[in-house]
Amino acid sequence: MEEDIRLFLNYLAKEKKCSKNTQDAYHNDLNQLADYIASESERDEADPAQNEFSEEHLKSYMLKLREKNYALSTIARKIAAARAFLRFMSEKGKVRKDLALKLSAPKVIKSLPKGLSVVEVQRLLTESARLPTFDAKRDRAMLELLYATGLLASELMALNVDDVNPHHGKVKVVSQRGRERVIPIDSRVSFLMRDYIDVVRIKLLTDDKENALFVNQRGDRLTRQGFWQIVQGHADSAGIKAKVTPRTLRHSYAMHKLNSGADLRSIQEVLGHAHISTTRAYKQAS
Repeated sequence: MEEDIRLFLNYLAKEKKCSKNTQDAYHNDLNQLADYIASESERDEADPAQNEFSEEHLKSYMLKLREKNYALSTIARKIAAARAFLRFMSEKGKVRKDLALKLSAPKVIKSLPKGLSVVEVQRLLTESARLPTFDAKRDRAMLELLYATGLLASELMALNVDDVNPHHGKVKVVSQRGRERVIPIDSRVSFLMRDYIDVVRIKLLTDDKENALFVNQRGDRLTRQGFWQIVQGHADSAGIKAKVTPRTLRHSYAMHKLNSGADLRSIQEVLGHAHISTTRAYKQAS
């Protein structure tokens, strides 16, 4: 089954354009499924190399997941991975077509997105502007740009210098699925980005060939994990009690825009949501 999983993951990457995080999660989940099927086949004295999926095996697999006291969202993800894999296998003629239908995921009630108040966001941005160091100036540019655009952390960290045009007030973003969108930024944020690119970033660079917009102290592209730590660090310094992540600012952007009268469709386009229902959750949370 190992080879089939490898082919499926390649399909996710090349055909479905799934993110690296999704691929890694599916890889772990399918390895768990493969280990379970192998152990069941061994107990049944079958050849585990023959991908002997059966309805009984799948039902007992679902029961085993529930016995492990996983969160419902984790169980739902693991079953979604198994269903997608079984559909892939059926298309290859390796399993019965109806096996994927035998797996039913638990209904997960999605919690409403949580953002910061306008006052809390201002405290966070003010805190990042308090220190005169180049690192602090970079942090302010990142936080201001994030709150002005609602980008995902991965999208923000993937930006290159040429993706930002502060003179025309635009940011070009390419999603993990390869879809491009152009987001406008106001004159204040444009000025901050111009200062960061022309002055601050140059001081942080160690290699003139580096094209990443936001770089760390070594002059390399800042990682998403590093950015998470920066966001929470400024939130702690600002005295914000709640856990604050880059996604918190994304949520805050959407909710504050809605409260200011922006329409759902425009926010959907900026955030890059495939479905308006995803954006509508911010209206419920506002």
